[in-house]
Amino acid sequence: MNKLFQPFIQLDSSLNRQYSGTGLGLSLVKRITALHGGIVSVSSEVGKGSCFTVCIPYHPSPQQQTTLEELKYYNQSQQPTGMRTSKPALPAPLILLAEDNQATIDTMSGYLESRGYRLILAKNGQQAIDFTKTTEPDLIVMDIQMPVIDGLEAMRHIRNQLINIPIIAVTALAMSAIAKLV
Repeated sequence: MNKLFQPFIQLDSSLNRQYSGTGLGLSLVKRITALHGGIVSVSSEVGKGSCFTVCIPYHPSPQQQTTLEELKYYNQSQQPTGMRTSKPALPAPLILLAEDNQATIDTMSGYLESRGYRLILAKNGQQAIDFTKTTEPDLIVMDIQMPVIDGLEAMRHIRNQLINIPIIAVTALAMSAIAKLV
């Protein structure tokens, strides 16, 4: 477990190992998370699998500031009904998912909705720009390769309009342009 986040280390170092890869993925996740002031943790049980958790601090804009008391209540509201107080829950954060691949949409939306987030779906970059203007989401998850306007160009438009919403770029491509933009 202590070698999981080190670059180029594989648990099976034999020449005929069963799994391929460079062992770089988790190291990159840890570095990127640390650059954002966050942490990565892992829990694992033999025969059952592993769970990786990425925690990145979120600093809302002044108009979205939430008091500590509201956060405590929001966390309580996620507990079973018998443990809730009578105060109404805060609205769940709104995430704009900009993605055109249906399998990815199903996977990400299923996960995010199961965690209580509200979602808006944009199937191309132009829709993402338009929805950002009209709905003011708390977070944007943006695919880079999309029709009409690609994700990079959509992010440029959003940033040029001085809309300061956190954006997570999602892609299978390794591109230095993403780091420069975001």
